[in-house]
Amino acid sequence: MPNPRLTGLGVGLFCTVLMLALGSLDALLFGSSLTVYGVLFLPVCTLTAIWVRKADLVTAVIVVPIAFALGLVAVADSGGGGTGDRLMGLFTALATQAGWLYGGTLITGVIVTVRKARLMSSRLDHRRPPG
Repeated sequence: MPNPRLTGLGVGLFCTVLMLALGSLDALLFGSSLTVYGVLFLPVCTLTAIWVRKADLVTAVIVVPIAFALGLVAVADSGGGGTGDRLMGLFTALATQAGWLYGGTLITGVIVTVRKARLMSSRLDHRRPPG
């Protein structure tokens, strides 16, 4: 299993590009199924939280909802095809798929919080004198 450590920018690019690709793949293979898109979002959140480097842990929680919204552009119903219809479809999809968005962000937040707590604990252990 690869164990990359991505910077804040790297994690943002990774998550956003992957969600755009998965959204496009979902539109192509599954006819823009919002449930499939939501299910695919959860592992991306997990990988984002695991692969971000220690110094940039907080960026993972910020990047995940942005990537969800950008990837949703490919999946959202565009209605007639105009700009207003496309925006309305995007806002409707964001409103109806908020559970997936909150769930993925929660997963990312929990993993990042546990990683940060372990990092702080190990720093305290190194500072304590032996015995």
